[in-house]
Order: sequence, then C-alpha cells, then structure tokens
Amino acid sequence: MSKVRVDKWLWSVRIFKSRTVATDACKGGKVRIGDTPVKPSHLVAEGDVVTVKKEGFSFEFRVLVLIEKRVGAPVAVTCYEDITSAEEKNKYRAWFQNGTPATEKRERGSGRPTKKERRELDTFKDVYDWDD
Repeated sequence: MSKVRVDKWLWSVRIFKSRTVATDACKGGKVRIGDTPVKPSHLVAEGDVVTVKKEGFSFEFRVLVLIEKRVGAPVAVTCYEDITSAEEKNKYRAWFQNGTPATEKRERGSGRPTKKERRELDTFKDVYDWDD
C-alpha cells in the first residue's frame, strides 16, 4: 500500500477517537499536509508531514508507516514521528494538569449555576473561540 486516506490514517494511529471526528477535522480545515488544508479523502504517503489543530493546539506528525485499520496504542506510536515544537508540547502539558484537562471550578457551596449564569458562561466561551 503506497497511500492511505488522511482521515483513515489519523483515526488508525489514534490521533482522533473516531473516524467521524477525523473527517470533521479535515472538513473544518484543521488538518494540513505541508501548508495546504486537505479534504478527508486526500491521500497521505510515507514521509508526509501532517499538521493537526486539536483543542486549540497545533500538533505535527511525520508519517512513518501507512495503516488503514486501528491498532493498539503501543503499535500506533511506531507509525508516526511526533515533530511538534517543544513550545507547543509544553503549552499542551500545562493545559493538562496531572493527566486530566482543567475543568471549570465554582466556589464550594455556591451550587449549580443559574440559567442566567449559564448563559453568561456560554457567551464568554463563544467570545473566546478556544479551537483557533
């Protein structure tokens, strides 16, 4: 096999949880090969550099092995080389504290947010588009 669909490869090496999510990322312009945004059906070859924008971070991977079927994590990491910049990795690690993503916090005893507070939170999150 000399080439594989980019969405299939991203899913099979466990960059995305599902193929649908990988396809949506491609359609949304969050996956690039070189500097060109690619469609889900774009064929990726060994040696290509794939850039993925995920959760507001930009990851870069060099394709080492082409696979079409999802494999276990220990096998998946042998199929690509992570060439993401150290600065971006440090930013990602800081966002993940002790292996879990940072969550929203409320003061103890303040209870659930009211409907008005919820709307304000949603508006605040919309103003700051965290994916870009």
